Parts: sequence; structure tokens; C-alpha cells
Amino acid sequence: MIYSPAVFLANEVLAVIVLAVVLALIVALIAYFIGIYNGLVSLRENVKVAWANIDVLLKQRHDELPKLIESCKRYMQFETETLEKVMRARASVDQASSSGNVAAVGAAEQQLRAGVGRLFAVAENYPQLKSDESFKQLQARITSLEESIADRRELYNDQVNLNNIRIKVFPDVMIAQRYGFATAHLLEFSNDEKKDVDVGSLFNNGPA
Repeated sequence: MIYSPAVFLANEVLAVIVLAVVLALIVALIAYFIGIYNGLVSLRENVKVAWANIDVLLKQRHDELPKLIESCKRYMQFETETLEKVMRARASVDQASSSGNVAAVGAAEQQLRAGVGRLFAVAENYPQLKSDESFKQLQARITSLEESIADRRELYNDQVNLNNIRIKVFPDVMIAQRYGFATAHLLEFSNDEKKDVDVGSLFNNGPA
């Protein structure tokens, strides 16, 4: 069969159109998966930034606790065990935070908050300590840090949830598995741990 020039030209045009469509689909598909990859990277980085914000506050509180202990020592000479427990718990939080182990931070936080809570309960028996200006300043500082830690913990967990959901849905899960995007860990506190140390109430409600 002999094709006329018009038919031949039409076939050529059709072939070019088909090729262009195929190439456009391939480019669009590549761009789509690149977008997914970049989105997963962004979520992972958001989790890291949110954790770094918590870590900054943990380090600031880490620096304040020795000052608190020194203030207490002047009036609580016979409470060595209580003071030492706080310092040991402080070291545990620092070690967990430095390793980036979120689950370990949660457990260490429980120990620290319990230790600080015991310290403030015992301090109720020392009215002079309650009126010490240095102690009052540390009280306000620790209260502020605890509130900030609680706020940033919520933001961190929000970012973790966004990340963990995204890497489990299709087609994101394919990219996540291929390039090693892992689930992040929530910073979970027990009910007792959620009760941040309220230094003001501990001392304002005590005897004068």
C-alpha cells in the first residue's frame, strides 16, 4: 500500500504528539516523586528543629539546677539525699538528651520532676529558704522553663505526628522506604510527668 504524503505527514505528527505526551508524563511523574521526597525531607527537618527547641530549654534548665541546689544547701544541710537525687536525675536527662533518645528523655524527665517535686516539698520546712531572693529568682526561672518545655513538647509531637502519618500513606510510603525515612518518636509523659513543677504554688501555699 502506498501512503500519500499527507497520510505520512499525519502519522509523523501523531508519533511526535504521542512521544511528547509520554515524555510529559514521565517528567510530571519524576517531578511528582521529587515533590514527595522534598516534602518528606521538610517534615524530617521540622521534627529535628522542634526537638532542638526542646533541647535548648533542657540545657538551660540543666544549667539552672546546680544554682538551685546551691541555694538550697545553705538552708537544707540535712537533706543531702534529696539534693543528690535531683543532681543524679539532672545527669540522666542530660545524657538522654545528648544521645537524642526521645524515649529515654521522657523516662529521665520523670525521675527529674519527681526529684524536684520532693525537693520543693521538703523545702516547705525551711521558711528562710522561701524568702531567699536568689531562690525566688530561680523559682521564677524554673517555672518559666517548665512552661516553655510543655509548649514546645506539644509542637514537637505535632511535627512527629505529621511526619509519621505522611511516611505511611501511599505513594509517600514507597519513597520513605526507598530512602530510609523513619518514624519519629513522640515525647510522651505520664500523667504525673505532665504536672510541671509549679514552684510558686509549692511555696506560696506553705507556712510563712
